[in-house]
Amino acid sequence: MADPMKIRATVKDGGADVRVLMAHEMETGQRKDASGKVIPAWHITEVTATLNGKPVLKVHWGPAVSKNPYLQFRVKGAKAGDKIGVSWVDNKGDKRTDEATVAG
Repeated sequence: MADPMKIRATVKDGGADVRVLMAHEMETGQRKDASGKVIPAWHITEVTATLNGKPVLKVHWGPAVSKNPYLQFRVKGAKAGDKIGVSWVDNKGDKRTDEATVAG
C-alpha cells in the first residue's frame, strides 16, 4: 500500500483551495535499470476528489506525470469543517484514498 497523501484544504473567498501531494513512483515504462532492462510502466491513471462524499473532480493521467505528483484545485462552496476526499487508481490496480477536513 502506498504512503498516505498529504492533503491541505483551506477556506478562501467562498470556497476551498485544496493541495494534494501523492506518494507514487510514476514510472513511464521507457526508462531502463542499471542492467539495461526496461522498468515496467507504473503510474496513476485516475484521480477523483469529493466534497462531503459528492464528486467534485475527476482527472485522467498518463505516464508523463512526475514522481510524487502534486495536484492543486479549488472547490466552490466548501466551508470550514467540510470533508475533502481524494482517491487514485494506478495501472496495476493499486488504490489509495485519504481524507482531510477543510480548515477555516
